[in-house]
Amino acid sequence: MLQSALPALGLLLLMVLLAFALQRWRKHLPGIAHQAGPSLKVMSSVSLGPQQRLVTVQVGQGVDALCLVLGVAPGSVNTLHSMPLPTLPDGPTAPDNANGFATRLAQLMNPSASSKGPHAPL
Repeated sequence: MLQSALPALGLLLLMVLLAFALQRWRKHLPGIAHQAGPSLKVMSSVSLGPQQRLVTVQVGQGVDALCLVLGVAPGSVNTLHSMPLPTLPDGPTAPDNANGFATRLAQLMNPSASSKGPHAPL
């Protein structure tokens, strides 16, 4: 029984050593260590069925960033739409509505500051 197990154990040891060596020397092999594609970021994902999804992906960064809408099924990935990402404003913007939630909350928390009563309509 030991005679049939020794070659199998030797082969297993050889495979483990080969995998370790390749992992260690991967940095020194030409063309393998520096293969980096565009950066991808999944922005959202919606399930359309048991195996179908609609996925929004950001490809790239900065000015060159694109937003892709992908249809994902078990055997395929199809691009449904692509568009450049909109630029975001630098800082937070004030709400357009002067009677927003924050204003109304401030009126309710401090009724003496406003000329209206706390239950006055806006």
